[in-house]
Amino acid sequence: MSKFWNSKTRLIKPYVPGEQPKDRKYIKLNTNESPYSPSPKVIEAIKSAANEDLRLYPDPVCENLRRCIAAYFGLSQEEVFVGNGSDEILAFSFAAFFEPSETILFPDVTYSFYPVYAELFGLTFKEVVLDDAFSVPVEKFLVKNGGIVIANPNAPTGKFLPIEEIKKIIVHNNKLGKVVIVDEAYIDFGGESAAGLVKEYPNLLVVQTLSKSRALAGLRVGFALGASDLIAGLYRIQSSINSYTLDRLALAGAIAAFSDESHFQQIRRKVIQTRERVVRELEADGFFIIPSQANFIFISYPRIQAQEMFRILREKGVLVRYFNKPRIENFLRVSIGSDEEMDAFLSAVKRMIC
Repeated sequence: MSKFWNSKTRLIKPYVPGEQPKDRKYIKLNTNESPYSPSPKVIEAIKSAANEDLRLYPDPVCENLRRCIAAYFGLSQEEVFVGNGSDEILAFSFAAFFEPSETILFPDVTYSFYPVYAELFGLTFKEVVLDDAFSVPVEKFLVKNGGIVIANPNAPTGKFLPIEEIKKIIVHNNKLGKVVIVDEAYIDFGGESAAGLVKEYPNLLVVQTLSKSRALAGLRVGFALGASDLIAGLYRIQSSINSYTLDRLALAGAIAAFSDESHFQQIRRKVIQTRERVVRELEADGFFIIPSQANFIFISYPRIQAQEMFRILREKGVLVRYFNKPRIENFLRVSIGSDEEMDAFLSAVKRMIC
């Protein structure tokens, strides 16, 4: 700990990403990356954009990309914000819409960046306990609050909250005049997006990413959909930190990704089909699996502790994610890889449990 750190830096507990080891070759099922390549159109667009214009700053408001996303979702450009990955957009949202004097709500088992952001921005928060089936207890969110954040499908469980239930939360908070952020990083793997509610509810902000279903984790592009005044608020925060969050290559690649719908549909269907096959095989072997609408599954085995399974799989060259936290300390999160990668994972699992 450095003597030059201020008190916030010393006390904060930063987010810990999945490990990226370099000591050997692993089957990497620990960071929810796509097992498939981006659209060839993306690669072509990035190569084309790598020209002499790199000496110039990119468009600070990303007009062309916003127009592209707006057309895709049937919105106006003013209802779209883009940023350097959905994590950055979530950080901007915590800064833009929540008051330190009011208590924001999010589930107790969810994306672990939420409490990090809340503490970083000096916000008061309450973690609402999921029920025994790891479902969101909607009624416990229908109380006075300073804002709500819901990951849907949830992470790390992969469980989806039906849009009718999400709508109850949005309607309640609209009456309070408080924002609801629906974090849809994994929505393309099975759930219905809340994007269709944006025009109806001015307090709704939907956040998505190109990292998962469009296979662009390395490009770092996310976007938010919401009423124009919410989007304007995000740009006020962005322009107070860094006006140029997306570079020219990322902008070109992201636009190309939206232009190749067939590639997007193909790779998301492959992930869904592989997920369902793996779930069937694991359940036949006695695993408990929370129903997932994401590109990962959350699994538990009655005869071996999750931490021990994590260790054994790592020794066998398979990386999965273990969270040493209350209520989920006996679960592993397993990203869905290619069929070949998942066959290797299943083989390692069968050797482990026999």
